[in-house]
Amino acid sequence: MYPQRELIRLATYKVWLRRGIARRRTDCGRAVAQLARPFSWLDQMLALWRKIPPVAKLATVPFVALVTRAVLPRAKILGTLLRWGPLVYGVVRQFAGRRSPPRG
Repeated sequence: MYPQRELIRLATYKVWLRRGIARRRTDCGRAVAQLARPFSWLDQMLALWRKIPPVAKLATVPFVALVTRAVLPRAKILGTLLRWGPLVYGVVRQFAGRRSPPRG
């Protein structure tokens, strides 16, 4: 059916292809592990937050507000975004809904 040389070439290519796939799988695994680190940290913080009693959580709200005021200057942009954000969002949404159909 196939000559011997062709079978050897195909076997060599198969080995090369499998190595490439294995290398890509390893690279993808490393990339996923690196991307998952912040989520792992967030999960640990949420677990720690759930261990805190509800009364202590209520006490942290004023504390966080005081620290935020002391550390961060008044952000005028936040008030502007809260005031004009819904209007801008609605306008953008309406224009996005009126797109012309794609030409084929």
